[in-house]
Amino acid sequence: MKKRGWVTIIIILAVIILAVMIMSKSHPETSKEIVECIGENSELYIQLGCSACQTQEEMFGDNSQYLNIIDCWFEKEKCGKIEYTPTWIIKGEKYVGVQSISTLQELTGCQ
Repeated sequence: MKKRGWVTIIIILAVIILAVMIMSKSHPETSKEIVECIGENSELYIQLGCSACQTQEEMFGDNSQYLNIIDCWFEKEKCGKIEYTPTWIIKGEKYVGVQSISTLQELTGCQ
């Protein structure tokens, strides 16, 4: 009985690890140059605790550091006209919600 329990636990852990690995690769990393270009031509307004904001950032992988991100939780004074997060400001226009990288490339002219 004990052996069966350990086998079950090992299988469950293996499934969890596999799921995490698959989910972490679900968004292929966008090149640094494209993310830098998007960051230079846009502002991304997020807020601590916003799961959609986290999803948006994760789409860029490690290159999210090159985005122009304003966290409305810590910088409330910069977010006066922001009603929802995530919100992108590109060429003076607001785009609310998670945006695909291809959409952001099109809107910013970053190819």
